[in-house]
Amino acid sequence: MRTTLTLVLGTLLLVACSTEQFYAAGRSSQRSECLKQADAAARDRCLKDANTSYDTYKKEADAARK
Repeated sequence: MRTTLTLVLGTLLLVACSTEQFYAAGRSSQRSECLKQADAAARDRCLKDANTSYDTYKKEADAARK
């Protein structure tokens, strides 16, 4: 039982870490796309969205699901 609990907790920690890393990679790619925009106002809006932290994203996503 203890081994099973340890495996489950370990798996959950790995999944959470991976999710945050995927989010960061996506935001990095989005920032690169933002910088290609010629219009300064559009670029600034895009960068503001691309710089949203994972914690903020998670809170907004959780709130939207409720």
